[in-house]
Amino acid sequence: MAASASARRVAIVGATGNIGTSVVEALRGDSGVESITALSRREPAELGTGIAWERTDIREDDLVGRFTSADTVVHLAWLFQPTHDPVVTWRNNVLGSIRVFEAAAAAGVRSIVYASSVAAYSPGPAGRPVNESWPTHGWPNAAYSAEKAYLERYLDGFEQRHPNIGVTRMRTAFCFKTESATQQRRLFIGPFLPNALVRPELLPALPIPAGLRFQAIHSDDVGEAYRLAIRSGNGGAFNVAADPVIDTSALADLFQARPVTVPPQLVRTALSAAWHLHLVPASPHLFEAFIRLPVMDTSRAREELGWSPRHSSTTAVSDFVRGLRSGAGGTSPPLRSPIPGGRVHELATGVGRVP
Repeated sequence: MAASASARRVAIVGATGNIGTSVVEALRGDSGVESITALSRREPAELGTGIAWERTDIREDDLVGRFTSADTVVHLAWLFQPTHDPVVTWRNNVLGSIRVFEAAAAAGVRSIVYASSVAAYSPGPAGRPVNESWPTHGWPNAAYSAEKAYLERYLDGFEQRHPNIGVTRMRTAFCFKTESATQQRRLFIGPFLPNALVRPELLPALPIPAGLRFQAIHSDDVGEAYRLAIRSGNGGAFNVAADPVIDTSALADLFQARPVTVPPQLVRTALSAAWHLHLVPASPHLFEAFIRLPVMDTSRAREELGWSPRHSSTTAVSDFVRGLRSGAGGTSPPLRSPIPGGRVHELATGVGRVP
């Protein structure tokens, strides 16, 4: 059942990350939102007027009490690291998410808006985009994909047990903005990429895995999609991505470099070696999922929510690359640049080994 369109008291779990900061910003300008409560493990330096903050760890804190005054819970909290210890991410991402969903039900929340992902989808057909009915079984070897797929199944049962709660699943493409660049470099690339080398003109040739194509979107456009989903209360799943699909041609234009096609297995082997040596945090299993992702049809979000991205996918990626080059970050703890201890701290704590 769809939640009432008048629900405007919003609690955002994971409000200080890449998507969370964009959701907060989108809701801040909505006169129909009565209140915003930002929940995160670390206190942000600033949130602005009219936004309350509560320190919250979804694994152990009382969530029912935090949700009691909310109509809508937006669940964004997620750990990407440590990739070398998937038990840690499972406990936070899966068991923690289940605590969020069940606490929302116990608190009498009317609607839940959950950050699913394109990675929840099963491998897709090469020749056509898929809509929200495509199977969400993920890629079993990749912890991130398997966790997202597991929660899709959990929510299937949750909706049957709680038919009066509107559940919205936002299946987004890769989300980029300038302010998230340093955080994403830490999470996926690691400390060994100097900012000064992130320059298209230094790449006379750009190695690209054969058959690579993926979708991207600016994080601020994702924030707007969440705002519209909260306002609509329609429930169900929404694919969220911008045009064009990023493929070999788009990457070559973006970096102004000649593309050189390389076998995906060669990339996976190199990434596997680097990951096992703790040189990069992104696992080879994530790459396996990445090259199998379907292209999503975003018609439902555009038609039912009235959503349309203001930025192209190439603009989103360009902003990310520009942010990498300048070492850009945001004011919240996850987006901070540099972090205390800088890259030495990243190395000392083990690349891909600890959160």
